[in-house]
Amino acid sequence: MTFPAKIRTVLEMIKFEHSVFALPFALTGALLAVRESGLELPAMWGKFGWIVVAMVAARSAAMAFNRVVDADIDARNQRTKERAIPAGLVSKSFTWGFIVFWSALLLAAAYMLNPLCLKLAPAALLIVFGYSYTKRFTALSHLVLGFALGIAPAAAWIAIRGSLDWPILLLTAGVMLWTAGFDIIYSCQDQEFDRREGLFSIPRSMGIGAALMVARLLHVGMVGMLVWLSQLLALGYLSLAGIGVVAVLLAYEHSLVKAQDLSRVNAAFFTVNGFVSILFFLFWAADILVT
Repeated sequence: MTFPAKIRTVLEMIKFEHSVFALPFALTGALLAVRESGLELPAMWGKFGWIVVAMVAARSAAMAFNRVVDADIDARNQRTKERAIPAGLVSKSFTWGFIVFWSALLLAAAYMLNPLCLKLAPAALLIVFGYSYTKRFTALSHLVLGFALGIAPAAAWIAIRGSLDWPILLLTAGVMLWTAGFDIIYSCQDQEFDRREGLFSIPRSMGIGAALMVARLLHVGMVGMLVWLSQLLALGYLSLAGIGVVAVLLAYEHSLVKAQDLSRVNAAFFTVNGFVSILFFLFWAADILVT
């Protein structure tokens, strides 16, 4: 296989296009920071570019790391055995080179943003890499994954303001609850496999029905965090409309999945959540920039 073909295979393996999940929340965090700092948006375009680079780099490195660490587990799982590494399409050593490249790019982007971003970048890598091990010892791994995505808006806020201020932590908490909720839904597919392998998850610990209820409660919590942040920062009606759209989409997501029928998990996980992040960003960006 040629080098470009290997790169394409790795990008497919890590679902590169799913960078859309966290990136809109990061950009929202950046816009909120611009608003709260009284900065002029045109002067920030360069920083926004480096924020995009940093977010994509962090996610790409984290997903590739997860695929390497879980390669043996994936090989034993009927659902994942055709992934690139267990299927022999790319080697672990090649993927490690991919991880090093994106990690270095994250550090370079952090350097271009500000000193605090550079200081915190290794901690961010530790968090996103560390998630891959958590399902080996705790059912709270879903929340760890949520936190790994949730730091994106806080990191973007820091990139603009050069400091971490508590209001943006409400968006971090919202993204954490949202991610944990949809990860629980997705992991319902592996309940029996997790039990056989001794892996930890909410579906394995509580059963699928109870796990889906936990996911619903987490998503209610996400909506609550967004409302709190909107009120705290005195945002306008468009932000509330965006929260309403998110709430409807999450309700639809949960309507797709039943304890007795997981056939539409992929639609709930990939399609609906992609719309959640993008539409949330569009409504909040419009509120910040227009009202």
